[in-house]
Amino acid sequence: MPSPTVAVPFITRYISRIMSIEPIRRQSLISLANVIGLTALGYIATMYFAHVLGPAVLGSYYLFLSYYGVFSLVGDGGFGGAAIKRISEGREADEYFSAYIVLRVILLAVSLTALLFLAPFFREFASSGLFPWLFLALIAGTIAGFGSSGVYGSGKVGVAQISDFVSSAVKILIQVIATFLGYAAAGLAGGFILGLLAGFILNFSYLPLKLAKFGVHHLQSLFSFSFWIFLTSTGFTIFATADTILIGYFLTNADVGIYRIAYQLTGVALFICIAVNTALFPRISRWNTDKDLPSIGSALTRAISFSLLLAVPVVTGGILLGDSMLYYFYGADFVSGTPALRVLLIMQLVTVFVTLQITCLNAMDRPKHSFAATSLAAAINIGLNIVLIPFLGILGAALATLASISLTAIISYVYLSRNLKIILEHRSIMNIIIAASVMAGGVLMFRAVLGIPSVLYLLGIIVTGALLYFSVLFGIDPKLRLEAGDLLRTVGLL
Repeated sequence: MPSPTVAVPFITRYISRIMSIEPIRRQSLISLANVIGLTALGYIATMYFAHVLGPAVLGSYYLFLSYYGVFSLVGDGGFGGAAIKRISEGREADEYFSAYIVLRVILLAVSLTALLFLAPFFREFASSGLFPWLFLALIAGTIAGFGSSGVYGSGKVGVAQISDFVSSAVKILIQVIATFLGYAAAGLAGGFILGLLAGFILNFSYLPLKLAKFGVHHLQSLFSFSFWIFLTSTGFTIFATADTILIGYFLTNADVGIYRIAYQLTGVALFICIAVNTALFPRISRWNTDKDLPSIGSALTRAISFSLLLAVPVVTGGILLGDSMLYYFYGADFVSGTPALRVLLIMQLVTVFVTLQITCLNAMDRPKHSFAATSLAAAINIGLNIVLIPFLGILGAALATLASISLTAIISYVYLSRNLKIILEHRSIMNIIIAASVMAGGVLMFRAVLGIPSVLYLLGIIVTGALLYFSVLFGIDPKLRLEAGDLLRTVGLL
């Protein structure tokens, strides 16, 4: 074991190597490690919850999260995104931060009042015992928002990412302990709240902003941007919650649990997209202020290619192995979600484009276009859910989500292309598709010859498919192989 005198210089050199990476790539790498770590913890914990609690209890918790998303949207009013935008511009950051806090406190009071007024309409949800926890979660979420918006807007993306990791790690730890002790849905909600507070404590420790006197023009600036951010966020919140809430209305809590487990499983496809997107917003915002459109276009092009690098094989493998993954990872009760899982996997492929395009529109100070891209699709999403869920069950909810998110992708592309030249790296994308096709053939052959009689066989086929995919991809795309090799050498993994 190395002595402290040896270990400290080694750590210092390693950190120096990390910091020498180009900023967006460095922050994307940190974000990717963060996403992988969080998702790994979340998936393992959810598997435990699924086996111990079953789909009905999980369904109650997912409804809690959906209602939290709706009422926290009201409590934010779009000012979180507006504050991040104005703070990231580097002018009068303290004043904008202070104005944001005052506005959030006012909106929190509005949100809690609305929740109490609507409480009689949540009879089934209230019967689960989670209504008081929802009230506390909204308060905790507002407090946590102060720290995360200030830190992220100040460009401290690494701190924000570490805070997210700590928040999720604390949440999962508390939830696992509470489930083991038999607290069921209340334990899951309590862990969620404590995780929010843990993230705030860390963000607050590195918050570079302070309270300052602000003027009317600061409020006006936040209002002018937040209005469209709020409307855009409403569209995204509808995408994230309408299907869950309407499944709970038309079907059962167990159906909610099965659907949300399938939805969560598809999230692996967005690993790289989320990592790149997190690092992208503050820099595009600064480039837009400097009128540096070529840098924005180049960053978006690479972001799409890197995001598809993982999304395409995950979607391909998930379609082929989804039934086995639901059975072995979550339990026999969840296998009925396989058809919805396959549709949702395709939806996540479209989400790659939506996420990056909407981020660009917002960072380029065009929230009106973001709203236009999401509002119509959000309305269609609700309508399709109402029509399809009673006839097709959770598969109808998945189809409604796919149709509406596809519409968002088309509209956001049209608006973005008016202001920015978008050039896809067709050769790299084609290489990704070819490698994924070869992987699919190998997976089908493996399954036909050996079958999947146990979870070990399932893990074996997943690892084999991944190795085959990357071997083929790096073999036919030398540029990508060199970029990956340079990155791994830079961080000391090669």
